Amino acid sequence: MFKSTATRWLALAGSASLVLALVGLGKPRIEVGSAAHAPGRTSISADTAIFAGGCFWGIEGVFEHVKGVKSAVSGYSGGSTKSPTYEEVSEGNTGHAESVEVIYDPSKVTYQQLLEVFFAVHDPTLLNRQGPDVGTQYRSAVFYRSADQKQAAETYVAELASKKVYSRPIVTAIEPFKAFYRAEDYHQGYMEKHPDQPYIVYNDAPKVEHLKQQFPALYRNP
Repeated sequence: MFKSTATRWLALAGSASLVLALVGLGKPRIEVGSAAHAPGRTSISADTAIFAGGCFWGIEGVFEHVKGVKSAVSGYSGGSTKSPTYEEVSEGNTGHAESVEVIYDPSKVTYQQLLEVFFAVHDPTLLNRQGPDVGTQYRSAVFYRSADQKQAAETYVAELASKKVYSRPIVTAIEPFKAFYRAEDYHQGYMEKHPDQPYIVYNDAPKVEHLKQQFPALYRNP
């Protein structure tokens, strides 16, 4: 179902109970920082990860605050429609999910750490929805670009499940990357440009605060 920007945040006004449900604040997480997870020396100066976890404004905003991330771009991935518009994706018929392309320096932050941040700032147990946004375009997904990324994502999901970090099964799709289409300019940096918009205040600001509290070693001001 298409939701305009205004409808998106008006649906939340006065619904404080949704704030806590959006990102699962307070859920335990698997500790990072072990030798296996720590950034190491590498000849690769940049790599790319693609994540989808509800509205791309908040996921982009989170990764913009992660050390080692060179850029975070809102866009569309996972579907078959070429060069889709926001309106087309919002109708739920393109197969695309609102996604974020994260370009990062592997010598400063690892793909494993990006996975840990991603799973911590949205609810991976919700099928085709996050907060007030409903539809396949808001699904939780990891679009892997290599066999290593696929294995890392599958292993981490299995680890979360075995440790029963969530009370419900994880439904995050682990899908092969097909293409990424950059969203319209007005979506880029939306959280930073509109910090006082109710949708941002209720949905996305808590995600960044959660990052700051749970991953202090990775947090930075953009």
